[in-house]
Amino acid sequence: MGEAITMTEAGLRVPDHPIIPFIEGDGIGPDIWAASVRVFDAAVAKAYGGQRAIEWQEVLAGQKAHDQTGEWLPEATIDAFREKLVGIKGPLTTPVGGGIRSLNVALRQKLDLYTCLRPVRWFQGVPSPVRRPELTDMVIFRENTEDIYAGIEFQQG
Repeated sequence: MGEAITMTEAGLRVPDHPIIPFIEGDGIGPDIWAASVRVFDAAVAKAYGGQRAIEWQEVLAGQKAHDQTGEWLPEATIDAFREKLVGIKGPLTTPVGGGIRSLNVALRQKLDLYTCLRPVRWFQGVPSPVRRPELTDMVIFRENTEDIYAGIEFQQG
């Protein structure tokens, strides 16, 4: 039986069978998810010798959510991500009309996700234009609440 990932003073406490909510996504999302979940599950099984496994919890957003609930981004989805602390999502459609400019921006704002971390490192055997790629090991912090990622638009005039 799965458990939620929790936060302690020392950091995240990840149980042997964490519950991780996922949004399958729109468009190619179902195809990407079907392949991705197999990779995630195989990686966890290999890394932990079968002693750990993820319990996936589907939550709704995008077209699938709208078709089933009439909402593009149900509050139950936001609640699941808040309660479980860790989640994953596929590509989401941008609804035309309906008061939401971008589901991705709405998710970031509702969950206060203000930073996008992008680890950068070189993998042996991968061609690189960098002279000494083995020295490449950095993290890019991309701020999500300003500029075009804020999703703030103003009327002209």
